Amino acid sequence: MTIEATSLAIAIGLCILLPVMGYIKIGLPPVVIIGGSALVALFFWHKTYLYHPTNPDTIVPLFALTVAGLQAHIVEEYLSGFGPAMSRTFGIHWSEKSFLLIFALVGPLIYTLTILGLQHKIPLAGFVAWFIFIGPGVAEFTHFIFPFKRPEIEPDNPAPVSTKVRGGVIENMPNYYIKTSGRYYYSGMLTAVLPMIPGIYAIIKLG
Repeated sequence: MTIEATSLAIAIGLCILLPVMGYIKIGLPPVVIIGGSALVALFFWHKTYLYHPTNPDTIVPLFALTVAGLQAHIVEEYLSGFGPAMSRTFGIHWSEKSFLLIFALVGPLIYTLTILGLQHKIPLAGFVAWFIFIGPGVAEFTHFIFPFKRPEIEPDNPAPVSTKVRGGVIENMPNYYIKTSGRYYYSGMLTAVLPMIPGIYAIIKLG
């Protein structure tokens, strides 16, 4: 089996495994956001990178800028309680610890290895890059929609709440529902455009 065929099989497996794990650990929203982004990334990666890897001088700066914007965005999400806010909005179990583990610890490790892989034109690194371009590059627009979503947990209570959600307690869940909070804001909304700008540009340039 060629490295391209092996990489394709692994990428397809990830497109199935990651949404399933997200659903089991957190709930339905990760299936829609992660699964949707992965499938679109699979299409573009197969079309542009898998058999003809992009010049590292072109793709690495775009990936690095998107990741840098994403990490700055994650700082705002952490400070404003994105995981607990999503838990309250959608009735899912997404603790602050889980959020930090995925996005602040494991994520940067993967991004660092991806840059190394892109430098050496490793096919699977291209899939990760396209996933980041599509996910943070496009899917962050959902932050501008979330304030209109009526929370599943105590929607009319403006104060943070702590309660059991899907088998575990989530503490200090803020309520960003616009009709209750009186302001148009959701955790991470102010910096959502930071990864979107280089991500969308990368999609246009490389796609």
